[in-house]
Amino acid sequence: MIDSAPDTGAAPADASVTLLIADDDAVTRSGLCLLLAAQPGITVVGEAADGVEAVERARLLRPDVVLMDVRMPRRNGIEATRHLLAEQAEQAEQAEQAAPPKVVVITTFENDDYVTAALSAGASGFVLKRLPVPQIAEAVRVVAAGDAILFPSALRRMVAARPLGSADALPAAALTGREEEVLRLMATGLSNPEIAEALTVSLETVKTHVGNVLTKLGAQNRTHAVVIAYESGLVVPGFTG
Repeated sequence: MIDSAPDTGAAPADASVTLLIADDDAVTRSGLCLLLAAQPGITVVGEAADGVEAVERARLLRPDVVLMDVRMPRRNGIEATRHLLAEQAEQAEQAEQAAPPKVVVITTFENDDYVTAALSAGASGFVLKRLPVPQIAEAVRVVAAGDAILFPSALRRMVAARPLGSADALPAAALTGREEEVLRLMATGLSNPEIAEALTVSLETVKTHVGNVLTKLGAQNRTHAVVIAYESGLVVPGFTG
């Protein structure tokens, strides 16, 4: 979650990112479409009023990013995210089409339990509706570039209010000591280059460790891996590295 301007992994402002906006409130949706379309490097290609329409429009338009509200009728943002990413990943694998869009969840409430469920469904991050539009735009760019951990401080606060699971929640294929170290640093919001500097290893080594972590945890992306780390108790709220 971005609760301040991101300082790592930022994509160039002039990068071309196509965006679909899904929100059931017509005024909010129209405002986001108008304001984000005016941001550098972002092209709003469509909008949707509920989760069913979001999946249908994303299937047709194939945007780079979907800005997905959580609480929508017919199909909420969690189910829409899960359905969209699973469907398009299967299509991409079978027909060599483009990869599924990235999903950024946008919500009013940072302590919303739906948010962690959406992250676990494959969303790449989340932002608050109250943020200035340039910060929401930057979140879209960062996620489109594939470089983002967008939420560390807010996620720590949110998870602190939830009962933790146990270490048994982690897969039987245990992480190595170095992989656990990398995951803990990921949980603080560090980018791959920053992790490499912290551990005094090469960037390629960090990328290998991150890939191993995702595979062993069965995580869809970095965000999902950090959610697993918090909810299993491997990383505790308040950890700073």
